[in-house]
Amino acid sequence: MSVILSESEAKTLLEKVLRFSKADECEANLSGEERGNIRYARNAVSTSGALINKNLVVQSSFGKKSGVATIDEFDDASLEKVVRRSEELARLAPENPEHVGVLGPQQYVKANGFFASTAGVTPATRADAVGKSLQLSREQKLTAAGFLDDRRGYAAMMNSKGLFAYYPSTNVNFSLTVRTEDGTGSGYVAKGYSDFNKLDTVAATKVAIGKAAGSVGAKAIEPGKYTVILEPTAAAVLLENIFFNMDARSADEGRSFLSKPGGKTRLNEKLVDERVTFYSDPTHPELPASPWSGDGRAQEKIDWFDKGVVKNMSYSRYWAQKKGVKAIPQPNNMIMAGGTASVEDMIKGTERGILVTKLWYIRSVDPQTLLLTGLTRDGTFFIENGKIKHPVKNFRFNESPVIMLNNLEALGKPERVLSTESDINYLVPPMKIRDFTFTSLSDAV
Repeated sequence: MSVILSESEAKTLLEKVLRFSKADECEANLSGEERGNIRYARNAVSTSGALINKNLVVQSSFGKKSGVATIDEFDDASLEKVVRRSEELARLAPENPEHVGVLGPQQYVKANGFFASTAGVTPATRADAVGKSLQLSREQKLTAAGFLDDRRGYAAMMNSKGLFAYYPSTNVNFSLTVRTEDGTGSGYVAKGYSDFNKLDTVAATKVAIGKAAGSVGAKAIEPGKYTVILEPTAAAVLLENIFFNMDARSADEGRSFLSKPGGKTRLNEKLVDERVTFYSDPTHPELPASPWSGDGRAQEKIDWFDKGVVKNMSYSRYWAQKKGVKAIPQPNNMIMAGGTASVEDMIKGTERGILVTKLWYIRSVDPQTLLLTGLTRDGTFFIENGKIKHPVKNFRFNESPVIMLNNLEALGKPERVLSTESDINYLVPPMKIRDFTFTSLSDAV
């Protein structure tokens, strides 16, 4: 049996699993993937690898007691074994006071995240893409280190109430760091797509090369509050701390940036600049995602922030029942609406500021305000009178994305970017922000 099952094959296997069940309720999640990668460093390929993975996760419930067991063998004896094991564990488990039963059949939107171009990638395809990148860095006498990873796979689930869901997907991620020979200049680029045909390693490498060459001879300037232009890769690692924290229960319990004193939340309040709109949409052609969440709930287009106003929060089914509201699943993609300004336009309109290529090593300082700290890296530049004047030494920053989005000056066109912190793709625009707080200098390149 192939690792990547068709919808009918997955359905047949899951039906067989459920026939073994003797529990009050049973849910089975099935997945399979094939991955390939190529890694290079010091201008030479260091590893080329492949991964094949398949898993079946069975959850059985007796009343409010549940047990979970996992297996990667799909013969009949193994299927029955994993079901029995989950039932044994369920009987031993304590009751879960927040238990909710499995869902009945759902209606899902059509999302297309599977591309033949990515599914058909071979080791030779990867070698060709990476070879083009290496040729450029060698010609410029620069040192490159990068990683190309592609995946094709599927996820499926079925439960004893008749719910069935299936979603195939593909993805390719490419990241690259380029250093000058003396190690004083560094540039970075990261790209992610569902469709391999959209990946241009030559264009991406040229971006990293330009950053590396331009960052040689960085000068130290005083930390403080500056107007900054965040390229999408830099913006994404700050914004995702909003995306990951839209949970209603955390807000209701006073543990979130969406909390207010007295157990209230900021739902329907204007929290950031009116130009800020975040939404999730599994059918978005540039960022397709599964039309169902992990517990089987249907995903749909949801506005999380609309014109600066908090419009929705995610609710687990238990918390939604407790509060008497709709159970909205966590988003499985996130898009930020943008504007029309290019990065070049933003630079031209900046009297004194800093262009930031990348932020990394992001850590939380205060969850209730989303105050974060981290460092710039791989290309930080001083802007004066509408032009890039010179590279600057890297900074440590302390900033909240909520405060940042209240200091918004301009937005560019959204781009699909790969987060350097979570390996998740988003659609976010470049942005110009005033009064961004840099607290100290960093000696890292």
